[in-house]
Amino acid sequence: MKTVSILFFLTIALLASDNKDIMRAQILEKIISNISINETVTVWSDNKELLAELKKSTHIITSNDCAKATVIILENKEKIHDDACKNKPIFVLEYNLLKELPKSFGAFFWKKGRPNIVIIEPRIESQNISVSKELKVYVEEKVW
Repeated sequence: MKTVSILFFLTIALLASDNKDIMRAQILEKIISNISINETVTVWSDNKELLAELKKSTHIITSNDCAKATVIILENKEKIHDDACKNKPIFVLEYNLLKELPKSFGAFFWKKGRPNIVIIEPRIESQNISVSKELKVYVEEKVW
């Protein structure tokens, strides 16, 4: 009985983890689809599961190489080594990375069990990124 309970718990945990990646990819797809830069938006992420989910999208072009991407979705700043990649627009998955990475223009993160989106206005202006009316509610003047 104990073994069955453990297997049941692990199965539920695995399914919840997959659903979280799918939900995060869907939200990021909406965000990326509602921004525009001067060229075609191609996305790279250091999170391989997220990148795999984004590849399923019909609205987003993805790349396996950050140097070929026009927008980077970053979860861990230690995973980006190439200077060419550091100088591209970066959307982060942890709020504290907004403070640490001046090229990051926005963040999507979970706080108190709820998704939060923040886009920093001076940063999108300096990087010539425009956001749709749908994203205007998430635009803020500065990092809190």
